[in-house]
Amino acid sequence: MGAKSRIEWTEATWNPVTGCTQVSPGCAHCYAKTFAERFRGVSGHPYEAGFDLVLRPERLQQPLGWRRPRMIFVNSMSDLFHEDIPFSYICQVFEVMSSAHWHTFQLLTKRSQRLAELATQLPWPENLWIGVSVELQRWVSRADYLRQVPAKTRFLSCEPLLGPLELDLADIHWVIAGGESGHRARPMNPAWARSIRDQCLAARVPFFFKQWGAYDEAGLRRGKGAAGRILDGRTWDALPPASSTPKPDKGAGWVAQPALSL
Repeated sequence: MGAKSRIEWTEATWNPVTGCTQVSPGCAHCYAKTFAERFRGVSGHPYEAGFDLVLRPERLQQPLGWRRPRMIFVNSMSDLFHEDIPFSYICQVFEVMSSAHWHTFQLLTKRSQRLAELATQLPWPENLWIGVSVELQRWVSRADYLRQVPAKTRFLSCEPLLGPLELDLADIHWVIAGGESGHRARPMNPAWARSIRDQCLAARVPFFFKQWGAYDEAGLRRGKGAAGRILDGRTWDALPPASSTPKPDKGAGWVAQPALSL
């Protein structure tokens, strides 16, 4: 588990599975694959097998040892609903999330159809947020599968945002948007991000703008750090409404914004 994640909308990461396979254009420049493949063949390294799918049962109990409540991104280096992960193992992951009730778990998948197929066989504790990635209009149907899941909090991650999106936000409780980073990053049109923000405001759905990515608001390639995450003069850091939700600890200067600003 990562004790301190640099991902803007979470605090820590937990990877009871690592490795994955590509399913859509958003996977093309996967940061996790790029990182893992650097260590392929390095004897004894956790990513000795590169980005091949590997179950990590020795990591299953890790969240239970973290006593301070925190937001935990589940499988930042994989996809729990990958077709090669046994249902019995998914159940074990869900059992841990249910037991570690003082944390908030954020689980994101691109395999929305398998998610929907298994949803009625899984427990859905209130401390589990479930989301799907939507990077292009072609993939907005993932949100339809997500709506079939009996979870209290459902969210969309529109990152890397690769085109304009018209979203149906019924029964969606949070939306993240952001551009792609990395040396092969594809630019994000600022109009795409503004449109998602405006759709969220109109539907009264909390909106989180994660980053511009490699290209800034003017379309200049500057790198993630320099491009920043200011959209129209401010940050957009809204979270789903939940009084018990811990706020990501990003140090001095990180300020959570109101859920809505109309």
